[in-house]
Amino acid sequence: MTTSLESPLIPVSLTAGKLPRYSPLGIFVVSLLAVSGLLAVFGSFSVALAVVLGTVVFVVALVIVSRAVEGTRAAKDRLATALMYSAFILALIPLVTLLWTVVSNGIKRFDVYFLNTTMRGVYGGMDAGGAYHAIIGTLEITAFATLISVPIGLLTAVYLVEYGPSRLGRAITFFVDVMTGIPSIVAGLFAYALFALVAGPGVRMGVVGSVALAVLMIPVVVRASEEMLKLVPNELREAAFALGVPKWLTIVKVVLRTAAAGIVTGVTLSIARVIGETAPLLLTAGYTNSLNGDLFDGRMMTLPVYVYRQYSQGLVPKGITDINYQRAWAAALTLIIIVMLLNLVARLISRFFAPKTGRR
Repeated sequence: MTTSLESPLIPVSLTAGKLPRYSPLGIFVVSLLAVSGLLAVFGSFSVALAVVLGTVVFVVALVIVSRAVEGTRAAKDRLATALMYSAFILALIPLVTLLWTVVSNGIKRFDVYFLNTTMRGVYGGMDAGGAYHAIIGTLEITAFATLISVPIGLLTAVYLVEYGPSRLGRAITFFVDVMTGIPSIVAGLFAYALFALVAGPGVRMGVVGSVALAVLMIPVVVRASEEMLKLVPNELREAAFALGVPKWLTIVKVVLRTAAAGIVTGVTLSIARVIGETAPLLLTAGYTNSLNGDLFDGRMMTLPVYVYRQYSQGLVPKGITDINYQRAWAAALTLIIIVMLLNLVARLISRFFAPKTGRR
């Protein structure tokens, strides 16, 4: 016989007091729709504003619901997670807005004709001309600036990391920090003054622009390479020294090879830092409507200066056509595509040169 003291088992759910997995997404969608509806009612709707305000409402609503259902501790955890994802979403808004604006405005004029034609013989509001001469000028000037800055920056980083701290090393570090904050126009003035001493006042050449960009690139290359070299384990250096490998060969074959991926990424960042500079190139390389492939003779057009020139000319004639604006947006889209291709090439190079694991 069973006694009356025995009580039946009460089933306990493992998900009791816990929000469903889809709750955060559902709350975010509802918050976004609610904010969008309110903005539309008041006549001030915009995608960026709706996303920002919707994200704020989502965080507040999620914490309130979580506190009511799951408790204070779980609500704090939800708050931290929501803030992390919200920061990611808010960081994407300027990037997505920028890309959408450039693509939507630049795709109208972006075609093969635009990429293969210069502005030679184009005047007024003619529906003609392209940015071929500016593309070639940008690639040549940036490539020569990279050729100047990468060896200098990389060797400087090797000295700072591999040959220990010293007075000279501390002085170099200080001046690199100072160069990092130099305005681009100052770098252009320096390059112009340097070449004006040799070629005379009024000098405008592509190589002058390359020197100006190299001044801006060197500190970025030094800092990026220095940090990557510091990440190389000392055990690798000690193992090479134990085998009798000279220090210079250890640096070339072990240290630089191990840090190659990070160094290439740093070089790519430095190129992206300077490829869109306008002020130093306008001052040093000038502008022209014709193709000039010689860095050491005559003015050269670059994409940033091309965008500036086209956009500054405005609507012509007398506000009838916006052909200049179309060419400016198309050139901006071309510049973004070039930077994306450079990043892709850098990724492939760093993946190829990075040390392989699992070899026997």
